[in-house]
Amino acid sequence: MPKPLSLSFDPIARADELWQRRWGPAPSMAAITSIMRAHQILLAEVDAVVKPYGLTFARYEALVLLTFSQHGELPMSKIGERLMVHPTSVTNTIDRLERAGLVARRPNPNDGRGTLASITAKGREVCDAATRDLMRVDFGLGAYDAEECAEIFALLRPLRLAAHDFDEG
Repeated sequence: MPKPLSLSFDPIARADELWQRRWGPAPSMAAITSIMRAHQILLAEVDAVVKPYGLTFARYEALVLLTFSQHGELPMSKIGERLMVHPTSVTNTIDRLERAGLVARRPNPNDGRGTLASITAKGREVCDAATRDLMRVDFGLGAYDAEECAEIFALLRPLRLAAHDFDEG
């Protein structure tokens, strides 16, 4: 897919100017529009890196989460909780990973109704290779240095805290 031609102006800055003229200052409008555009850009970049592995970034995140777990497996409910996604999304993600041979499912011995998702050896290989490629491109954030990435993290943390992503205490 060819890249779209670059504009000769910043459309978000222009929208901000027009917004101010019509409704008054709203720095939050320019900020959210920039964040949403950055999300589109980053998702396209990281998805392009993991696509050769048959992954999307969401599937990659699930594999990484499983590699972080003590035994390479987690209950499906825990995956959804940690990735902060709906149970249906977890099921779809694990279905795709299972069809690709990257994850296996088995009944959870500690919960008669639950299911465990386990990363396979092939899943670990794919996860490691994709991680190397993503790190090589700085997860799409190569325009920033390490200090700026830490600043971005710090700037977005209060928003995540206010959304109850986690309890600080």
